Amino acid sequence: MQRVLFALSLGFLGVIMAHQAAHAQQANCASRTQVVERLETKYGETRRSVGLAANNGVVEMYASAESGTWTIVITLPNGMTCLVAAGNAFEHIEDAALKRGEKA
Repeated sequence: MQRVLFALSLGFLGVIMAHQAAHAQQANCASRTQVVERLETKYGETRRSVGLAANNGVVEMYASAESGTWTIVITLPNGMTCLVAAGNAFEHIEDAALKRGEKA
């Protein structure tokens, strides 16, 4: 009987943790228009780079030279844009190899 109760409690714990993870993921996602507008108006960030991820998501890096804040987002194929990372002390660095015309 104790083993059954223990197994059930672990199962319920797993369901609760999965629900919380899904809720946390949703809290960091919105439509791309909303995310970009928020980054521009609240943080003064503009798009600095863009690339395609293996899952066909579009990865973008936004930053502000004035405040030094930066944000990396991914827009998924379903249209949702999610926060990946954010921080401070953004600095643009010129790569000497690119200046010489070498491929990155």
